[in-house]
Amino acid sequence: MLQNTAATGIEARDTGIEAPELARAQQLVGSIISSFEIKVVGQSRLQETLVIGLLTGGHVLLESVPGLAKTTAAQALAESVSADFRRIQCTPDLLPSDIAGTQIFDAAKGTFITQLGPVHANIVLLDEINRSSAKTQSAMLEAMQERQTSIGGESYPLPEPFLVLATQNPIEQEGTYRLPEAQMDRFMLKDVLDYPSPAEEAEVIRRIDAGVFRAAQKPPAAASRDDVVQVQELVKRIYLDPAIIRYIVGLAYVTRHASQYLEPRLADLIEFGASPRASIAFSQAARALALLNGRDHVIPEDVKKLAHRILRHRIVLGFDAVVEGVPVETIIDAVLASVQTP
Repeated sequence: MLQNTAATGIEARDTGIEAPELARAQQLVGSIISSFEIKVVGQSRLQETLVIGLLTGGHVLLESVPGLAKTTAAQALAESVSADFRRIQCTPDLLPSDIAGTQIFDAAKGTFITQLGPVHANIVLLDEINRSSAKTQSAMLEAMQERQTSIGGESYPLPEPFLVLATQNPIEQEGTYRLPEAQMDRFMLKDVLDYPSPAEEAEVIRRIDAGVFRAAQKPPAAASRDDVVQVQELVKRIYLDPAIIRYIVGLAYVTRHASQYLEPRLADLIEFGASPRASIAFSQAARALALLNGRDHVIPEDVKKLAHRILRHRIVLGFDAVVEGVPVETIIDAVLASVQTP
């Protein structure tokens, strides 16, 4: 077990966050969640994942079979904060200019004008991202990392807040392009969705019959884009104890040196461990989760709760893992058990 030399027990510290600030942020987030729940039944972990992405500006990759409300959830999140929403259906013939934008010749003026692409929105849904070609997938890298696009030699900043939600279907492989690790690493969280319970599915049908999903029934926004930006700044001030930082770094370290800490059978399944982006994602997402739970400081349970969503797309398993049917979540659980909780 990797030892953590910090003293046990994480106590709240003076973060400079006033109680009214924290209360107002919680109220805003609660209103956003209430608005979100009008159109999305169940899927509590998806709700939490999307709100964490919104509060940190961290991009989210969603994986599930069709029909589990991924598009509905993205649209509901955008509506709850009065955000500009764009959905891009990824196909093999989609071009980078279809995403970022292009220059069009204006014959009347005799000049080129810039037409910004759909990525210039607050919340962008890349539906079935693995159906687009590698060249088109790479067009999103600058937008996701640099938060700008380059068109005709000019840079165009993206609006704030900015969040990319991408979906992929794991059961269809024909006509798809596997996302390279470099792009997967740029998603803060990867969530794998499951089917709703019978009661939740029945509630979906009831709400459809009641007209909840009609455009005329769109609920009023619970917050503004400026409110979101203010809460994002507050999240950055959530206290992260040095012991928690060492804990986070220790988890990432074990994935890279698994043979020293995991049993040989599991360690041999890992080809590559998590990059430093995993540690950064842990620190940012844990702060947002602390805020969601009404705290101005992060505790180890925040980190543990996020481990699957942060590490499952960053640990690269070898062919033997596929043959033996060992899911990456099993490896992550072993990593958590190998690092002492502060």
